[in-house]
Formats: sequence, structure tokens, C-alpha cells
Amino acid sequence: MPKMRKKSDLPTKLCATCGLPFAWRRKWARDWEAVRHCSDRCRKAAAAQRGSGSAGAR
Repeated sequence: MPKMRKKSDLPTKLCATCGLPFAWRRKWARDWEAVRHCSDRCRKAAAAQRGSGSAGAR
């Protein structure tokens, strides 16, 4: 079994939606470079914001 790492030793990023820092998670190991949001809530909020901007363009 590999040695455990401290959470402070893991890489971090800033969330594109809320701006808060978040740490690497095991489920993001394959696509860490593509991860932009800290949670599903922020990801959905960003998608809703993009979607509502083009809806009123008529």
C-alpha cells in the first residue's frame, strides 16, 4: 500500500466560477488538466450562466 499524502501536499487550482481553491481528487487523476470547477454546483452554475446569455439575443 502506498504511503498516504497530506492534503496540503496535493496540487490545487482556483475554481473558474467561485474563485475558491480546491485540491486534487483521485477521481480527477486522468483529466486534472481539464478540471475547471470545484463542484457540480459551480459547473452547473457556469453552464446556466452561459446558456442564459444567448437566450435573450432575439
